[in-house]
Amino acid sequence: MDPIVVLHTTAHGIPAEECSDRLRERLPDADVRQASSRREERELVRDAAVVVGRDLRPELLEAAENLQLFACSSAGVGHLDLETFRERGIAVTNASGVHGPNIAEHVIGWILMITRRLDEGIRRQERREWRHFQAMSDFHDSRVCVVGLGAIGQAILERLEGFGVETVGVRYSPEKGGPTDEVYGFEEIEQALVDVDYLVLACPLTDETRGLIGAAELETLPPNAVLVNVGRGPLVDTDELLSALRNEGLHAAALDVTDPEPLPEDHPLWGLGNVYITPHNSGYTPAYWERVADILTRNLERIDEDGPDADLENQVA
Repeated sequence: MDPIVVLHTTAHGIPAEECSDRLRERLPDADVRQASSRREERELVRDAAVVVGRDLRPELLEAAENLQLFACSSAGVGHLDLETFRERGIAVTNASGVHGPNIAEHVIGWILMITRRLDEGIRRQERREWRHFQAMSDFHDSRVCVVGLGAIGQAILERLEGFGVETVGVRYSPEKGGPTDEVYGFEEIEQALVDVDYLVLACPLTDETRGLIGAAELETLPPNAVLVNVGRGPLVDTDELLSALRNEGLHAAALDVTDPEPLPEDHPLWGLGNVYITPHNSGYTPAYWERVADILTRNLERIDEDGPDADLENQVA
């Protein structure tokens, strides 16, 4: 499926030329073309069989008369008019899974830091203070609930396997089961949170999940519980979260996402000693474009073996 055109874009500050380089390594016989500007994009897509990029603007889609596959370089595709792609008979895949390893490491790092109180160790080191302190607890034998069992949730659970913890999963379709000891649906969220030591939110923001963690859910959690949010800020009622953190209803919260976002300088979350905040950057990975290239390479191999009607990885249209 030549030529393959990589659009002029960046991801986490890394230019798409990285994707082109990785594709040329994996597909040495392919005609991989890198657009160096938006103007050059319009020229290159005219002959493209495959286009890689975050978005395919309407004028580009109209010009891409030979397009067979759009490999979207983001996991979310809400910005794409998928119906138009379907009408044109153009397959669309997304980049689901590219963030899994790094976000999972971010989550595990936070959990271990809070559990072992490593931040307190750093503070004592800065003061050159040799004085013992106690860890919060052992992570071993704890109960961890992961909300969202997609690529990121599964990556988190894979990394939890060696810690000897009990796991609970929450997903849209609990009847499908999952890689956890127990699985619940979103309507059973309070039941899933009973006796949970660590609650990890890794699900998308939808009408069903907006405000998923509110007063009732926070009250269900034990007061020694830790909440970790790498999904979206509005999954959690911020006012209720603040109340729980201030009134010993929750031990700590680690937030890569907040509501509102960006978090204003005067927001009270900044001032709480039991809140750990990163500016929505758990998704950063230097391997981003390499993983995008890997997905496309596997899909092109499937098309080569099974033809244009091949079942593609991460296909959304």
